[in-house]
Amino acid sequence: MGNLKVSKQLSGDLARADSLAREIFSDIANKWALLIIETIGDSTKRFTELKVEVDGISHKMLTQNLRLLERNGLVTRVVHPTVPPRVDYTLTEPGQALRATVDAMCDWTQRYLGEIEEARSRFDG
Repeated sequence: MGNLKVSKQLSGDLARADSLAREIFSDIANKWALLIIETIGDSTKRFTELKVEVDGISHKMLTQNLRLLERNGLVTRVVHPTVPPRVDYTLTEPGQALRATVDAMCDWTQRYLGEIEEARSRFDG
């Protein structure tokens, strides 16, 4: 009976409240995680570089989101034994695959930005 509960929880069904897929989606479907993924891209970035390049993110939010991305296997974290410590972040293979989706979302936004602005004006008017 215990295995049945585990298999339900590990299900990919986003409609289920106890779905692991839904939990993962919740972790990555926020503006900061998506911006961090896009900023790291194909390179390796230091924490301080990410802090500067992800406009408007606080130290706390960057730390929380990097931990979530690392926990979900999307980012690797390497701590170099220097003073002060240097920490590098790189996207893993699943992180790169997710980045392709993020890139498509960015392309979609650029393509439809004008139409979205017009719809908002009509709605708000």
